[in-house]
Order: sequence, then structure tokens, then C-alpha cells
Amino acid sequence: MFPVNDTLRRYLKKNGREVKLPVAYSDLLRYTYSVPLKDKYGKDTLWEKTIYDKREWDFIRDGLVKIYAILKTEGDLSFTKHLDVARIDYCSFGNSHPFRIRIVNKFNDNYDHYYIKIADASRIYGLELEHILSPNRIIFFTHQNTLVEEHIPGIPGDVFIKQMLENPETNKIRLAKEFVKFNERSVIRLLGDMRSYNFVVDITPDIEDYQYRIRCIDFDQQSYEGRKNLYLPQFFKENYPLVAMSMACLNKESVEQYRTEERTMMAFRLASSRYRVKDLLDIMDKDIISTPEKTKQLAAELAEHHGNPAFLKCRSQGELVKLNLKTMLRKNLSLIPRIQRQFKS
Repeated sequence: MFPVNDTLRRYLKKNGREVKLPVAYSDLLRYTYSVPLKDKYGKDTLWEKTIYDKREWDFIRDGLVKIYAILKTEGDLSFTKHLDVARIDYCSFGNSHPFRIRIVNKFNDNYDHYYIKIADASRIYGLELEHILSPNRIIFFTHQNTLVEEHIPGIPGDVFIKQMLENPETNKIRLAKEFVKFNERSVIRLLGDMRSYNFVVDITPDIEDYQYRIRCIDFDQQSYEGRKNLYLPQFFKENYPLVAMSMACLNKESVEQYRTEERTMMAFRLASSRYRVKDLLDIMDKDIISTPEKTKQLAAELAEHHGNPAFLKCRSQGELVKLNLKTMLRKNLSLIPRIQRQFKS
């Protein structure tokens, strides 16, 4: 965990991410006991259902419903009378130790989730970069040492690989295309540890078939690791079925086409939000979100990979992200003024 410094806090306030919250992460730690949650097959999910004392519960329940209103309707409480907290789950697996809040509509039993975690600077940088540079928008808020994130819907990657990858209805070519793009997005912005259980597959019915979107759900490893290959999802053994599928479905020319497509779209997103990205990266390159040893190792591996000794001069992970973005998107960024002039003419 890396603390949120004052400069990053000012950035969050400026961009509407810092909001006063009625319940803090520390409040949720005051549960009386917990029971393990198991899936429909009886397997441990690594989540625990928490139980609170009645005196704590009334305060926590009211605050959690208000936080849901902040996430969904900018704090409009007019509809919260028919909302309730169905369950609070706690996960001790991993380093973020999140609480998962289930909100239920008492009229129709429809439910939704969101998460409360410790405000970790590395994770916040990852969330912001995802929001700005990916095709996905992320809703999250911070308050002091508390981070609130929306639930990202989709089928967990490991579940999809096990249960749906070989389904006759799965369009493997479209899925392979999306995996190539996801791989490219991860390495360009140096988001690490994208194993299958750290992303979800979002499936959208389309004309005569389906479209796929792979979305990251875990941002703890934003620019933390020292090995370059840990930022490439293709090198994790958990993702090998997707790698094998992509190699079988796509030739080299198609892979390069999809990589270029993703770089072009990232360049457009970067250009349209260039001031916000600059503010964020200026803060990030002075922050500490990894160890000196890992920073030195990553600088050396990126310098060798790109054939650019300028990486060796970087002294922080933020500097490496900034230079990596420039290096990998330079060609695409140079085309944007020309494209914009063509549209104007």
C-alpha cells in the first residue's frame, strides 16, 4: 500500500474524485464475526459474510445506502427509501482487503454491488489511467483513507476460460482480437498482473453474433513490478488458453493490425485528455509507488526492449509510464493533427 500524498489529493479534488463519504473503510472493520461464503458448488470463494452489532449496523447501513446514491446519482437521496444493504462481504485474499457491498431494491429484489477499499495511491493511478486511456469509464471516489469503486460487470476471466471458451457460440476470432488489444493497452500504460482472475469478459450481443470487451478489475499492480513481461498478459500461464486461441485464429498481419488500431484509439484518448493526463503523470513521476530496485530493473528492460537509453535516466515508475506512452504512441500521435485537418476540410 502506498499513501495518497497531498498533490495527488488536490488532483482528486480538482477532478471530482474526492467526496466526503458517510462511512469509512475503518468503520467496516468493526464487524463482530464472519462466515465463509461458498459458491453453488460448495467451493470456498475466499470471501466472508460479515455480521455487525446492532448499534454499529444502523449507522453502517444508512451510510452505505448514501454512498450508493453518491456513486449512481451524484448524491440524490430521493430514491434511497426503497434501498437496503443485503450483505457486506470481506475478502482477506490479496493486498487490498476489500469489502463488497450488496445493495438491494426492496420492491423487486434487484441487486447491485460496489466496493470499499483502503485508498492506495498505486491503485488510484491505475483507475485514473484506465478511465482516461481505455475504452472504459470508471466511477470511483476517495475520502481520506477510503476508496469506493463501482462494480465492473462481466464474467471473470478464469471462469470464462474454464466454462465458455470452448462453447460453440463463442466467436474465437473476435475474442482473440480483443485479447490482442487488451494486451496492448496493458503494456502501453504499464498495468501489471493481468492474470485471468484479474479481468472480466464483457459479452455484448451484436448483429448475427457477439462482441467482446476484456476489462481489468484489479489495479493494485499499476507500475509496481520490475519485470517488463509482467505487464504483458500474454506471458501469464493462467492466460495461456487465450494465447493459444489467438495464435490459432490470427496471423501476424492481423495481430499487427489490431495492435495499431488500439494504439490509434489510445492516441486519440490521450490527445483529447492531454492536460488531465499531464497533471496526473507529473504527480506520478514524483511519487513513490514501487521500490528503487524494481524501478531500476524496469528501466533497464524497457531501454533494451525499445532500444532507447533514455529509459535508464528515469528515476520513478511515473517517469517510466510517461516515457513508455510517448515511445509507443509517438507515431500515432503524430498522425492526429493531419487527421483532424482532414475532417475540418
